[in-house]
Amino acid sequence: MPIQFHSAQLALDLVGVFVFALSGGLVAVKKRFDLFGVLSLALATGLGGGIVRDVLIGAVPPVGIGDWRLLTAAICGGLLTFIYHPGVERITRLVIVLDAVGLAVFAVAGSLKALSLTNVPPTAAVLVGLMTAVGGGVIRDVLAGQVPEVLRRELYALPALVGSTIVVVAAQLGSLTDWVLWSAVAFVFVVRIVAVRLDLSAPKPLGPGSFRGKKEASVR
Repeated sequence: MPIQFHSAQLALDLVGVFVFALSGGLVAVKKRFDLFGVLSLALATGLGGGIVRDVLIGAVPPVGIGDWRLLTAAICGGLLTFIYHPGVERITRLVIVLDAVGLAVFAVAGSLKALSLTNVPPTAAVLVGLMTAVGGGVIRDVLAGQVPEVLRRELYALPALVGSTIVVVAAQLGSLTDWVLWSAVAFVFVVRIVAVRLDLSAPKPLGPGSFRGKKEASVR
């Protein structure tokens, strides 16, 4: 990774950790966790994706447990939600927005860090970006006792996959710039929010009722 992207990498990581920590903290508040539970879920959500990324590319020990700045961002996110959380009615909407921000930022940050290693092929860099993006949300939902968003809700993994691909393709073409990085972040965020607002989902298998309806229609 060229030296000019080190500051962008840190900024992406800090933003991603903080907003995902806020997301995890809000879910913990909604579940009525105590202070320790809120901080634990905030830390797991904020740092989980980055730890998964570093383990996948062999960057150990993971920066998520070795960089005090990332740890501080996660703790601050957890404390902020514990002290200043909104009403329960507003928490769900806020979690969705924060989750979209974290998804977008970590998709780009994950692929960017993978590109910094010369032995990581382009396809792997894309997949690392995807795993970084969805990792924190999956850990949050599992710890909170709910089905992960990536498995059940509107378009989630697909925007992250496209965002990671944009970064990797730009790097392969030699046209990777800060503008491209932040444009990819904006793209993933906008697509995710639009998917939520319009209830856009990936194709799902037809249920028994659907097959029954088709059979009745054919008989008629």
